[in-house]
Amino acid sequence: MKIGVPKETVADERRVALTPDVAGRLGKSGLPVHVERAAGQAASFDDEAYRAAGATVVATAAEVFGQSDVVLKVQPPSSEEIALCREGVALVAVFQPSAEREAVSQLAARKVTAFSLALLPRITRAQAMDVLSSQATVAGYKAVLLAAAAAGRFFPMLVTAAGTLAPARVLVLGAGVAGLQAIATARRLGAVVSAFDVRPVVKEQVQSLGAKFLEMEIGEHAEAAGGYAKQLSEETHRRELAFIAQQVKDADIVITTAAIPGQRAPVLITADAVRAMKPGAVIVDLAVETGGNCELTEAGREVVRNGVLLLGPLNLPSTLPQHASQMYARNISSFLSQLIKDGALRFDFDDEIVRDTCVTHAGEVRKP
Repeated sequence: MKIGVPKETVADERRVALTPDVAGRLGKSGLPVHVERAAGQAASFDDEAYRAAGATVVATAAEVFGQSDVVLKVQPPSSEEIALCREGVALVAVFQPSAEREAVSQLAARKVTAFSLALLPRITRAQAMDVLSSQATVAGYKAVLLAAAAAGRFFPMLVTAAGTLAPARVLVLGAGVAGLQAIATARRLGAVVSAFDVRPVVKEQVQSLGAKFLEMEIGEHAEAAGGYAKQLSEETHRRELAFIAQQVKDADIVITTAAIPGQRAPVLITADAVRAMKPGAVIVDLAVETGGNCELTEAGREVVRNGVLLLGPLNLPSTLPQHASQMYARNISSFLSQLIKDGALRFDFDDEIVRDTCVTHAGEVRKP
């Protein structure tokens, strides 16, 4: 039983699926790890660190795929990588099947048993494997740093010989993992922070971080299974947009993090709301990869609209690859314990974690 870690091939992806310390633990447990040369270099893990941990460094991706029983990746596999997979190999990565339909078909045709950690059930037993939460932690932190660097003002209140400077007013939309990390980071930098979420259950968490929770009468249940927000009715969403428009008017920084699993991100800030904001304000839209929470943000670009700077960063976890990779590696190592029993692959499809994350198996697509 061998575990393989290829170098990520997606542009600007600097993370690696296994770090040397985790690779070493797997090796000591009887699961040898083969790592493609320079796979961890962009995350500051050189080949010598893997060798010192007991892993085998190989020259090409073809060797990794050709020798491995389990292949671990961060990004979805490319067509070229799928072509390298042996029949019956298990592959673990992070992707939404609906967004990677061609890859899913190819994986099934190669009889690869593919698992997506984006599909992990939101249960207590799966918390140690929750890559979405660990990577959202990175994104929420980095979003505030981006905003601080782009803003034309200090975050904390400063008392200087030239007078007192008021603290920045930061608004965070969405209080999931990324939103809570953004709140905590903005507070550490000294900003006055408020947050909004349609789920009233998060109020206590927001307040525990020293932020003000903005309350709106929703009038319907806004929480789906697993604790995620769900899509609101048209009338409620209209009232939500009006409420948010009033809040962003006075904000210096807005961080948006709202997402609905498997669907387009909800628009929370309209073009009209942006036009009413103060010149020099900054919006960082963390939902831009799934459509965006702001009507005017553009994926991967910085644009200015009516004096407001709109940032649409892509793949923020990759910009902090060292810690992002460390957390990802620990998550994926925990997940492997569900697939490997007594040194062999054993797929227990009665297990909720295995069943829900399996995308293809034995030539069949299990997640249409």
